[in-house]
Amino acid sequence: MGWNWTEWSGNLKIHAIIETAIYVEDLDAAEDFYRTVLGLAVIGREPGHHVFFQVGEASVLLAFRAEATLKGDQLPAHGTTGPGHFAMGIESETFDAWRKLLHGHGVAIEQEVEWPRGGKSIYIRDTAGNLVELVTPGVWGLPSGW
Repeated sequence: MGWNWTEWSGNLKIHAIIETAIYVEDLDAAEDFYRTVLGLAVIGREPGHHVFFQVGEASVLLAFRAEATLKGDQLPAHGTTGPGHFAMGIESETFDAWRKLLHGHGVAIEQEVEWPRGGKSIYIRDTAGNLVELVTPGVWGLPSGW
């Protein structure tokens, strides 16, 4: 007899991704990029270890030095090296303004995409080489609009 998630789980439901982690070598450069270019508020910082940013009303972007998290000195060892990817939601009507803001900061746009379900994306790299996507509603066709 196989295991059935639906029968077992009852009312269990994952509601959202609350934290997204990226790994960087230079925390000051990461802080400058995310605070100055993308306008995120810093909500936590430990020199040599991490800087945390508020994203919208319900999400947090964690920027860690990989070597610090791999040691597992504060939490279970975790982390990786090399560039990652994540997307942050923007309003459709601000797409062109974001493009101008990025150009104004000298940030190269790697690609822009118009998605089949709707929505658009702008792809850029942060100072650590992570692929950052700014995405408008409609990309995934989710009930939330995203």
